[in-house]
Amino acid sequence: MKKIFAISLTLALIAALMPGVAFAGQDETGNGCPSGAHYNLNIIGVPKDKTAAMDDNSGHRIFVPLGSKNITKSTKIYLFEGDFAVLDANGTDGRAEFQLPNPDPENDGFTEYTVFLRVLGKPGGKIKMATSATDVLGDEVVSDLQVIKVRETGKGKQKFENVCEELLYIYAWVWNPDTGQYEYMRLPLFSEPLQDYLWKVDNSGCKIAQLRFYEGVITEVRDPEVVPHLSSIDPASAAQGATVDVTITGANVDLSGVTASDVDFGKKININLVSAVSTEITVNISIDGNAQVGTRRVYVTITDETTLSIPFEVTAAL
Repeated sequence: MKKIFAISLTLALIAALMPGVAFAGQDETGNGCPSGAHYNLNIIGVPKDKTAAMDDNSGHRIFVPLGSKNITKSTKIYLFEGDFAVLDANGTDGRAEFQLPNPDPENDGFTEYTVFLRVLGKPGGKIKMATSATDVLGDEVVSDLQVIKVRETGKGKQKFENVCEELLYIYAWVWNPDTGQYEYMRLPLFSEPLQDYLWKVDNSGCKIAQLRFYEGVITEVRDPEVVPHLSSIDPASAAQGATVDVTITGANVDLSGVTASDVDFGKKININLVSAVSTEITVNISIDGNAQVGTRRVYVTITDETTLSIPFEVTAAL
């Protein structure tokens, strides 16, 4: 705590003495962003049967399927380390590419730049963005912190919001090859032991999502133990063919509204019953005798549509 206070005080003094350094949250423009130079990226929804001009990307644009309020269209924006640049603008085929610097090389919780997001277009349009990567076991790891933004009704100006935690980091249970076990971690983009970082974009009628990247604007992100996540699962494994009660405990999150439709143990594991109390849910599951052996992720969707996950292992039948 003393170290964090000292760092914060030092950064505050630097910011006061150096006009080029600022902290996220300073709204000098009235739109939620600080004033000053920035890199702008627009994620533009393209309606079905429409095309967009894929020029030299001079407009800093990535095109994705538009979807609608009732139909979600998905795109993966693969991320590469380097100066800000659009590498592949055409995400209408399901894949685009974007380049950006490592936001926190030391993983000390202070970013070297800050990203803000707002959504425009018709009211009701929604976009969900989640940062994911691949672990050393070849499995997908999706961050527990996700961007879910809806274009609000009314004619008021839509404001930008800080999305550093959601788009520049992964907060998740990650297999640590050094310890040989899963650990709950905070990892900045391009950090080991993960690789192949990307943004998963689920578009439900959002015409434009604007991202602004401000270099030299610092954001202090949270430590992993204080963000909403699933902290334990008991038992952490069960055999093929078994029917068992599994208790999942959350930290910094309310699980009381979770129902059976919000829990997913993956293929060939049936959810029979879910009971939820405060930060704990008990799930009665039946594992098919042919369920794949190995570790998988249990996904729990909470009331704000955020999806949290935790590892669970299926073992061979005795």
